[in-house]
Amino acid sequence: MTFAPMAKPPEMLLIADRAVPLAVRRSARARRITLRIDDTSGSVVLTLPRRVALAEGLAFVEEKRRWIERRLNSLPPRVPFEAGAVIPVLGRERNVIWTPGRPRAVRLDEAAIRVGGERGLLAQRLEAWFKRYAREEIGSRVGVMRGRIGAGAGRLAIRDTRSRWGSASADGNLNFSWRLVMAPDWVLDYVVAHEVAHLKHMNHGPRFWALVAKLVGDPDPARCWLRTHGSGLHRYG
Repeated sequence: MTFAPMAKPPEMLLIADRAVPLAVRRSARARRITLRIDDTSGSVVLTLPRRVALAEGLAFVEEKRRWIERRLNSLPPRVPFEAGAVIPVLGRERNVIWTPGRPRAVRLDEAAIRVGGERGLLAQRLEAWFKRYAREEIGSRVGVMRGRIGAGAGRLAIRDTRSRWGSASADGNLNFSWRLVMAPDWVLDYVVAHEVAHLKHMNHGPRFWALVAKLVGDPDPARCWLRTHGSGLHRYG
């Protein structure tokens, strides 16, 4: 892998005969060149301090070629929303079963996620179903926990966020990633408790963590699960 002088970075890298997207970012806060692999997209992300030349950053990428290859090879495979896929729902794996002639509506049972209708729209229907399911599951938990701490009502938004699993605003609105309903239910409970607790304490001080523990018990196992397995939820769909 070699680079010729250029005014702008290449859009792709060739790593072991594989074309890999390259994203170059500049950061005024960065003190050194850093490199990471985006677990969701599989792209290489190069971050440069403001005064570091692009050529120096690309040379750093060249030095880390073997590391990049190892990290790419370690990423779990993507799991598209299609017939035969195995997708977790509240931590329990279900097979996606598509049956021609069945109603288009997605149905969840103990063993499977069942869907009919046109096969070409299966992925679209599954994602829409997961978002509705997330609103139901998360909304129910939010309602219970708001009541337990005496927090007023606010808007609930379900999105496909990448940088955080949930967020809370000072005016009582809550946002969550729909992908949380693929995690175990006790992990989902923790994230909901975390954001609901922010309705009382907009910080991460001792009183905040005491309130989280009051709602769901020890938060550490769920936090550990998210650090270890959370990025893997983005490989579905």
